[in-house]
Amino acid sequence: MTTGDHYFTAQPGTAPDRREIEFSAAGRDYSLVSAGGVFSAARLDPGTAVLLRKADLPAPGSSGPLLDLGCGYGPIACVLASEAPDATVWAVDVNERARELTGENAVRVGAAGRIRVAAPDEVPDDVTFAEIWSNPPIRIGKAELHTMLTRWLPRLTPDGVGWLVVGRHLGGDSLHRWLTEQGWQVERPASQKGYRVLRITR
Repeated sequence: MTTGDHYFTAQPGTAPDRREIEFSAAGRDYSLVSAGGVFSAARLDPGTAVLLRKADLPAPGSSGPLLDLGCGYGPIACVLASEAPDATVWAVDVNERARELTGENAVRVGAAGRIRVAAPDEVPDDVTFAEIWSNPPIRIGKAELHTMLTRWLPRLTPDGVGWLVVGRHLGGDSLHRWLTEQGWQVERPASQKGYRVLRITR
């Protein structure tokens, strides 16, 4: 039965049902391909849109590495790679179809050589990140979400920064508190349309 597929399913059984997603970020227009069985398959997710609009995108001279955690079909990774043409961007997702789409979209934006698409266990342990970006999969549950962030946030470089977007009604404020309790410095530089943008540093 495929109706139970979620975007965090490793191999979605739903029909691909490919479609074009168009959006603008930082003055650039993007046209990416999406498909059923991945997160926000029919449009740019509103939370992702807020994150790309309100967070500080990497400077053009940034060399990274950067991480798009839970990349879906790759909108964040494609924007990061476009804004920082010297940076390597790791695009990580458990969903095989999402990874395939991100690879395809990396070609579309001319960043195939710099967007490294990977399953979580395929990222070498010694890679650390200047920036981690995520619209995290809140619906996997609080315990799983905390486990995911506990795994990846410590891989920030000493002066690295993490950017998360979380819906207020999906626990954005409680996640802010939890991150603070874990010893992270957390700021909320923006809120828009019910979403919290969180900036995380050591």
